[in-house]
Amino acid sequence: MNFEDLIRSSDEKLRIVQELVPGKQISIAHVIANPDDILYTKLGLDPTKEYKKEAIGVVTITPAETAIIIADIALKSSGAELGFVDRFSGTLILIGTVSEVLSSITALVDYAKDVLGFTVCPITKT
Repeated sequence: MNFEDLIRSSDEKLRIVQELVPGKQISIAHVIANPDDILYTKLGLDPTKEYKKEAIGVVTITPAETAIIIADIALKSSGAELGFVDRFSGTLILIGTVSEVLSSITALVDYAKDVLGFTVCPITKT
């Protein structure tokens, strides 16, 4: 008897519980060098600021609350600025020069791997 047959043959209500059990990982760590102006606008960033046309860093981490910790590490490790952090989705956006953003992402990836014991992806760049 398969699962569908079991559902059809039972008069009882079937209750299914689903859980999200994220691992401890950084799944995206990417530096966008010289992004187009429209990308700043679509991300809700001000394209008239002095960081315009430099770099945007994008990081995704789980558990999502860890984005707060890596944002702190990123800001303390270089002159990059925080464009956005979301503790619910685990998304972090950094802005600054290419070297500042790369330095911040390298520092937060190293911290997550070496101190927090996370699985990390390679840092990529376009």
